[in-house]
Amino acid sequence: MDTPALEARRLTKYFDDPVRVQVLHDITFALGRGEFAAVVGKSGCGKSTLLYLLSTMDTVYEGELLIDGVPMRGKKEAELAHVRNAQIGFVFQFHYLLNEFTVLRNVMLPGEKLGKLSRAEIEHRAYEKLQLLGIESEAFKKPNQLSGGQKQRVAIARALINDPLIVMGDEPTGNLDKKNGEVVFDTFKELAETYHQALLIVTHDPEFAARTHRIIEMEDGRIINGASNQK
Repeated sequence: MDTPALEARRLTKYFDDPVRVQVLHDITFALGRGEFAAVVGKSGCGKSTLLYLLSTMDTVYEGELLIDGVPMRGKKEAELAHVRNAQIGFVFQFHYLLNEFTVLRNVMLPGEKLGKLSRAEIEHRAYEKLQLLGIESEAFKKPNQLSGGQKQRVAIARALINDPLIVMGDEPTGNLDKKNGEVVFDTFKELAETYHQALLIVTHDPEFAARTHRIIEMEDGRIINGASNQK
C-alpha cells in the first residue's frame, strides 16, 4: 500500500477576529498518488481555507497534516517553505506571472529557488513542461504578449517545474473559456494518470468536478461526501 501523497486527520480551524468562529470541523481524508480530486461546495463553505491549510501556508490548526507520510506540525517556516517548493505545485485563478521575464524564465523560477539542478537542466525541464502544455512556441515571449488561456498554461508549467508530489489548484479554470478550460482539465488528467501526481482542485464548475476521479463535497466547514467518480 502506497503512502498517501497527502493525509488530513481531524483538521479543525478557528478564526478569532473579532470573535472565535470554527471554520473547519474534523476534516479527515487521504489523497493517493495518481488521484485527481475536486473539492466542491458553496462559497464560504471552507474550500479555500482548507486548501490554504493543506498547502502548509496556514500553520494554526488542530489535528494532523501529513505530506508523503511526514507530519507537518512543528516544522519551522524554512522547512515548510522547502516542502511547498519541492513537493507542492500551486495553480490559482490568476496566473501571477512576472511580465519582466520571458515565459521560459517564469517557469524556471521555482526550479532556481529549489536549487537542485543546474540552470541548463532547469531550462531544459521548463521547456519540456511548456511542450506538455502545448505552448513551447511562446517560450521567449513576455507574459503580457499572451492570451489569458496561454498565461494559465504557463502558470501550470511553472507549478510542475519541480515535479511536485501534489498539484493544488484554487479555481484554476475560473477565468478561462470552455476551450482553454478543457486544455487545463486534460493536462491535469494526464498528470494524474501518466505521471502519477496527486491533484486537489477547488472548483465551482460542476462539469469539471464530475470528470475527476473523486469529488470531495464540503458544507459549513465539513466534508459531507468524498465519493469516487470511478465506476
